[in-house]
Amino acid sequence: MLLLALPALTLFSCRKSAEASGQLPLTGEKSATDVSIAAIYANQTINWENLTNMTTYTAAQAAADFGNVSGWNDSRAYISNGNGGGKSARATLLPNALSGAGGLIANVDISDGSAYELDYDVKFHSQFNWGRGGKVGFGFTVGDGNTGGDPGWDGNGGSLRLMWYSPNSNPGRVYFQPYLYHRDQAGNYGDSYGKSFPSSGALVKGQWYHVHLYIKSNTGSNTDGHVQIAIDGTIVLDRAMRWTTNDAKRLIKTMTFHTFRGGSSLADWGVSTQDYIYYDNLVLHKIS
Repeated sequence: MLLLALPALTLFSCRKSAEASGQLPLTGEKSATDVSIAAIYANQTINWENLTNMTTYTAAQAAADFGNVSGWNDSRAYISNGNGGGKSARATLLPNALSGAGGLIANVDISDGSAYELDYDVKFHSQFNWGRGGKVGFGFTVGDGNTGGDPGWDGNGGSLRLMWYSPNSNPGRVYFQPYLYHRDQAGNYGDSYGKSFPSSGALVKGQWYHVHLYIKSNTGSNTDGHVQIAIDGTIVLDRAMRWTTNDAKRLIKTMTFHTFRGGSSLADWGVSTQDYIYYDNLVLHKIS
């Protein structure tokens, strides 16, 4: 499907000058600090320009940026050089470790909605060890937010994330691929639908890529939801979706920030090096 067929989903460049937009704070009498920590956003722009370069990106700073965030790990988050200058957020991947033991798995409570879009820039360090792959970047969960080999077959939840993947750990073929949990998924783990970016060759270390995600929840048992993934303006995935069949669980509830290797087998997915992935120009937008 051409991007022009979805005018509401037009890609946009998340530049440093973009304005941060509104938040929906939790109710109740709280101090300014508590409100910041507990904030639940519907729209947000984060470019990390307000933080000090080459310093730890602390849980308190992450809470000020993201609002109600869980799972943060100070030792694996850092402020570094950004896209075209300025600053970025850097996630650390530890050697010989998978999933949360070696990466950063943070979840951000966002205003419940039926349609969201998300843009961000991502870069792998110039000496990055691809290994076999892992989860990368920002995404969304629906309902119960199924991940981790818990398929969405009960109709209560799903998730939209990205992987970087290298079949047989071949550095000549490394790509981004969709990774979706939903009611109709084919197996226990996320669906990629056979899609990849780039379609041949390999991602380039040290190069920034721009990711655009669009997600729309479905109604009832209907396949009237949607997903779109575009990278550097190229549509990677664009299809109707049935995320859930339980209408009480249909809403988008969380923005994920997952950066880790794996996969479940350290022998297959682990590497012996410490590696870094960088993020910049994050824009979250609630459509409905």
